[in-house]
Amino acid sequence: MIKYQLLCESDHEFEGWFRDSADFDDQSAGGLLECPLCGTTDVRKAVMAPAIAKRRSGSSSATKSAFLKEMAEAAGRARKYVESNFDYVGDKFPEEARKIHYGETDARGIYGEATGREVKDLVDEGVSVAPLPGATSKDKAGAPRSATDSAKTTVDKPSAAKKLN
Repeated sequence: MIKYQLLCESDHEFEGWFRDSADFDDQSAGGLLECPLCGTTDVRKAVMAPAIAKRRSGSSSATKSAFLKEMAEAAGRARKYVESNFDYVGDKFPEEARKIHYGETDARGIYGEATGREVKDLVDEGVSVAPLPGATSKDKAGAPRSATDSAKTTVDKPSAAKKLN
């Protein structure tokens, strides 16, 4: 069986079920198709999106779990890269980010801590900031950072990435 979305000359849409495509053609040619709203036999197939079956591999909870694990690992790699390649500026992040943004110091990658208010002020000034992904780790002095710290990354220019906690 095949289902077609049908359309009459008055643009009334309805559906019809047919044994196959040839069955539709035979009924249409014989004037056997009729619009249920206006009764016209001038009926044609409407444009339809094909029904595509989803391919499932494994259970959805297993797939979701694997996806979340991969995302956590990617976030951890991103954080490790930032911590290995950018300068940690601690709570001086807002000040340093502004100096870089306004060209008062050489552009370089930085990260550190900032309060929510400081982050909002930076954004309002046009300094782009984003959370530094991944699990929290230790700061440059070796002190553990709490899970509530807000790690941020800023990007002013394509060649100069700055990060913020």
